[in-house]
Amino acid sequence: MTSDNIAPGDELDLVPVAREPLNRIAAWAVDWCCIIVWVAITAAVGVPLFLAGATDALGTTTLNLVAAAVVVFPVTFWLAHLESGTRRTTPGKRLRRLTVITATDGSRPTLRRALLRNTLKIAVPWLIGHAAVYAIAGTGDSGAVPIESWLLTATSYLLPIVYVASLFIGTGQTPYDRLSGTAVIRRAPEGDT
Repeated sequence: MTSDNIAPGDELDLVPVAREPLNRIAAWAVDWCCIIVWVAITAAVGVPLFLAGATDALGTTTLNLVAAAVVVFPVTFWLAHLESGTRRTTPGKRLRRLTVITATDGSRPTLRRALLRNTLKIAVPWLIGHAAVYAIAGTGDSGAVPIESWLLTATSYLLPIVYVASLFIGTGQTPYDRLSGTAVIRRAPEGDT
């Protein structure tokens, strides 16, 4: 067995999460507090540029792409890097004693698998939300918001709601865990065997 595989009695002494939704939500909240720090740093640069008119020449699509490149992609990659690292955990998961594993064999997720997980979990809803905001803002003074903008808005809210609801249903495995072939497990407290 390689050091990336986990078996009963291994050094991590892991326990299946088996529907601990509040523990996962608490970990998610801690991670979002960390993410907000990055958003604040980028906003400290971006908002003054916007207010000074430096972004006026950029179209809606370009602004959305810049926001994705500066905020969404780095956050998604950071979380994937942490979950595929030796600790297999983000700050929130570490605090809540949770670990991400490959669902089939308990091994450490590859960066590719963790990137898929976090793209589905974070980037997709966030990018859809960005697209909705920019589409609504792009309607200008006409006041008429196209149905496509409302559909984007609804989708950007619906995905996270489905993700949270899935924690309380069945095995508690989220759609992004199922699609990426990962699972979240709880580490046993120190001294427990």
